[in-house]
Amino acid sequence: MRLMTAVFAATSGLALATATGATAYTVTPVADPANPTFTNLLGINNALTIGGFSGSPVSQGFTLTLPNSFTPQNFPSSTSSMVTGINNNGSTTGIYVDAGGTTHGYTDIGGTFTTVDQGGTVFNQSLGINDSNVTVGYSSATDPAGATGQTAYSQSGGVFTNINALLPSNVNSQAVGINDLGSIVGFFMPTATTSLGFLDVGGMITKLDPFGSSFTQALGINNAGEIVGFYTDGGGVQHGYLDIGGVFTTFDPAGSLSTTINGVNNLGDFVGFFTDPNDNVVGFVATTGVPEPSTWAMMLLGFAGLGFAAYRRGHRELATATA
Repeated sequence: MRLMTAVFAATSGLALATATGATAYTVTPVADPANPTFTNLLGINNALTIGGFSGSPVSQGFTLTLPNSFTPQNFPSSTSSMVTGINNNGSTTGIYVDAGGTTHGYTDIGGTFTTVDQGGTVFNQSLGINDSNVTVGYSSATDPAGATGQTAYSQSGGVFTNINALLPSNVNSQAVGINDLGSIVGFFMPTATTSLGFLDVGGMITKLDPFGSSFTQALGINNAGEIVGFYTDGGGVQHGYLDIGGVFTTFDPAGSLSTTINGVNNLGDFVGFFTDPNDNVVGFVATTGVPEPSTWAMMLLGFAGLGFAAYRRGHRELATATA
């Protein structure tokens, strides 16, 4: 458990926020024009290409090149898809639902789609990918809806490694992010109502519990070991967090009722989504650089007429969204 903490609020709408250590972020809301009330941003690479999805309960995956170039990405013949991770080669990983209603993991490497399912299971979600195309996720051998029996794994070349076996006793676990050093983050649930993050470095597990929360999830990690995720405070409000050098920092876009930070690149830029008072779901990007004035204008065009929105259907609800 890491004890150093800090708190700041992020401003939204193409504005700047300053984090502890004088890091300034430009925070930009993102809404997919195809589904402008429900957009999740889940992964970001060093080129600022982003993976995510829009729509619920039927989801459509996409990659996004800023400021507003959306490219649909859906597993062939699927009824619902999500892009959950993207690496620096442009390869992606994600989730799809087939015509029979079964949920699978997948990769898209160089334009080749491959199902990523652990043998002997009935439900799979692939949630993160590094530059060596190693993926992380979870499966259930017993529950076709994926709500119970969740078991965290990593996967390389079709070989699955059971991460859950390294974790304390739990009812569910998911591996969500992996960096190029092979360090993995995710979460496990000691009970049906509690959740703790974890960091797996070479099989050594560290619990991640910002601010002593009883419900927290670690969702992304970069090559510097910076970690992002969310936690729920004592009043039941969900906040995003950054873990930089062992210092936990709360990060909430202005107007957010509930925040999730899901992915971080090696430059320290991160993506996520939050909920506004109208219960809209809109993603956000927090970058360490300041766009040129022409880029600001292009971004603004994409959000005209839409209040700062986002949602929090945190990572726990990906299973129901795709089932």
